Amino acid sequence: MFKKFVSYYKPHWKLFTADIIAATLMGAIDLIFPIVSRKTLNEYLNTDNIHMLYIIAGVMIGFFVLRFFFSYFIGYYGHIMGIRIETDMRRDLFHKLQLMDYQFYDKKKTGVLVTNLTTHLHDISEMSHHAPENIFISILMLIGSFILLGLINWRLTLIIYVFMLLLVLFSLYRRKKMIQRFKEIRVVQGELAARVESSISGIRLTQAYSNREYEEARFEKSNNEYKKARIRVFKELALFGTGNNFLINMANLAALVFGGLFVYKGYITIVDLTAFFLYINFLIQPINRLVNSMEQIQQGMSGFAQFYEVMQKEPEIVNPENGVVKQDFEGKIEFNNVVFDYEEEDDDKKHLLNNFNLTIEPGKKIAIVGETGVGKSTLSKLIPRFYDVQAGEILVDGINVKDYDIKFLRSAIGHVQQDVFIFYGTIKENILFGRPDASFEEIIDAAKKAQIHDFIVSLDDGYDTIVGERGVRLSGGQQQRISIARLFLKNPKILLLDEATSSLDNITEKQIQKALDLLALNKTTIIIAHRLSTIKNADEIIVLGKDGIMERGNHDELLENKGYYFDLYEASVMI
Repeated sequence: MFKKFVSYYKPHWKLFTADIIAATLMGAIDLIFPIVSRKTLNEYLNTDNIHMLYIIAGVMIGFFVLRFFFSYFIGYYGHIMGIRIETDMRRDLFHKLQLMDYQFYDKKKTGVLVTNLTTHLHDISEMSHHAPENIFISILMLIGSFILLGLINWRLTLIIYVFMLLLVLFSLYRRKKMIQRFKEIRVVQGELAARVESSISGIRLTQAYSNREYEEARFEKSNNEYKKARIRVFKELALFGTGNNFLINMANLAALVFGGLFVYKGYITIVDLTAFFLYINFLIQPINRLVNSMEQIQQGMSGFAQFYEVMQKEPEIVNPENGVVKQDFEGKIEFNNVVFDYEEEDDDKKHLLNNFNLTIEPGKKIAIVGETGVGKSTLSKLIPRFYDVQAGEILVDGINVKDYDIKFLRSAIGHVQQDVFIFYGTIKENILFGRPDASFEEIIDAAKKAQIHDFIVSLDDGYDTIVGERGVRLSGGQQQRISIARLFLKNPKILLLDEATSSLDNITEKQIQKALDLLALNKTTIIIAHRLSTIKNADEIIVLGKDGIMERGNHDELLENKGYYFDLYEASVMI
């Protein structure tokens, strides 16, 4: 994990090097001041050479001016480096999230992932700038101060060293507990973000059911857990900070007592003791810097641990090396002895699909019906490899879907679902999602085919109308037609319609059905439907049950058989 963290400095090594050099020179200037003070007090003030005092003062002013610029460089360009590292990490994490498959998102909460992309990376940014700089300056100041203290009086230095050793041991002991507390708070923080994201996304449902109190109670629970986690963190920080301050105060007291004793015995002069106290300050200053930045370092490292965890995950759906790239898809689909279940494979249990077999010829319109939970929608998710089968194979144009380049396989497949996703943005941007390089004329043509153009141009901003979060400013039918317009732009060879009209009123359904019929021309089409009235014209209807295919045939044939489909149709007519 540390190697991965360090790798993000590589593209910015010039800025990092300049930052460290500036920090080194600033630390060196700090160490010079006590040396000059001691020299001035010991030599020049005991002589008539008062002019040398003015010269030294002028030189030190020059050094302090330089220190001002070094400090500015660290404060400004150091943060720029941190921002660049944060940006690189966010780019890599977002890219990783785009590669992850359905299985990953089945187990992850959106709020947690958003927190990883925002809050956690900001903490990492601050740490990536301050931690190396603080650690480097602190080590430089500690070593430099210790050497210079030893040159002034080695006896007093050894006494101070004992307290510094105790300080280091205490810090290491408390650090382990702090790491654990910061890990806990990252988990709770992600849960809180997930709760907020879920609550805001579902605010309309909450208001529709008048469940404000229930939702507030659930939020309060997460909020209190976060509060308790923060309290535990600050308890550890308080113990860490007060313990360090106690040992630092004891070191100062020891320097005062033993320093006074050494002056009395003639082991050290008053001037040297004064310089010694100045260096003790420079010895303690880096320790204080590390103590004060410990929260930032722990937050950053625990945030990076979350980042690293996601970056280490690999998608279960892997693109094959030298995957098949095919432009001229015919659209033949074959399921051969397919075994699949959403849970881990277990040979002793009943799978959702067991040795399932089905062949769909190119250009055919196939409807799949059956009760809930028999795997109708699952079939539509297996063809584009949103999930992989556990046994058997699925072929498209005679080639196993696992052998295709995923991008090209999915480019040949269009998916229309009941729950349409509309991005926040304009209508034009949402339609353009079907093919980002399409011209505006092609967008209009797609909208006309989807029977949504007239509605769009009736709006004040036309195609530039903002649709709101998840298309909240559009009706269900309008959202469906925009999703169909996307598919007209994409123009796939295989069309998967997963209950695309089941939640619409009859008039809207008929309008959308016209658009879908136009879209399905000369395409292999699989229709998953509850409303049997929408599949009368299908070339073949597949009736699925828990044990696989129960019946198959066209509408009239299945009615004549008076089997399960007949019962379904009679029930739908009565409704």
